[in-house]
Amino acid sequence: MTTIPGLDGRVAIITGGASGIGRATAHQFARAGATVVVADLNHEGAEKTVAEISRDGGDALAVTGDLSDPAIIERLVAETTQRFGGADLLVNNAGVTDSKTPPARVSDAEWERVVRINLTAPFLLTRAVLPHMLRQEHGVIVNVASEAGLRGGAGGIAYTATKHGVVGMTKSLAAAYRMAGIRTNAIAPGAVRTNIGTSTTPVDPEGRDLLAPVLEMGIGIGVAEANEIASVAVFLASDAAANINGAIIPADGGWAAL
Repeated sequence: MTTIPGLDGRVAIITGGASGIGRATAHQFARAGATVVVADLNHEGAEKTVAEISRDGGDALAVTGDLSDPAIIERLVAETTQRFGGADLLVNNAGVTDSKTPPARVSDAEWERVVRINLTAPFLLTRAVLPHMLRQEHGVIVNVASEAGLRGGAGGIAYTATKHGVVGMTKSLAAAYRMAGIRTNAIAPGAVRTNIGTSTTPVDPEGRDLLAPVLEMGIGIGVAEANEIASVAVFLASDAAANINGAIIPADGGWAAL
């Protein structure tokens, strides 16, 4: 019989919880017993996720805004603390892809947008949550990286650089707080059936062709459902993963092994 690892009594902040992997993770955390704070730029989607969790008997709160804005980060952490007393779990999932434009033609605007959302925002939120975790001497951070954080040809240069950054941030946090009761791990999904690819500018044809050999290899293995990635996040957040810290877990059907 399959059982869900318990997260009873824990408070989890999950970014990008309005859709895709974030939404699936919010639902699975709630079913495992966690109280969930859904953070997303999409107000309607975040409120829908919260309504669904509440309908199923869970406890959830939506906080919306641009997570690369320090003022929004401050409000998110303040509302979480006021409502639930603090945060035990953090899932940095929110992110965007890039246009896959070849490096020689990437604009400053695209580079800065992708770095701001994919790398700066999770750093800012992690930094804001860490004092709470340090005071209580326990906490778990799960970062959602990507296959593009493990290799050079699974995304455009901005996306690839940020996901390598997420991998580095994960290892740095794990090393820094390994004796403080705080664990940090990352998931590196391959192709997943979400709407992330529809939220950015159109794909550059030249860049798509340059990346095709690697991308097609991953898609050929199979496209995962968001729930399959969320299940890994639940495991990493649970006590079942108590001895796992600083790990980057590929959840890609074996793509990273090729």
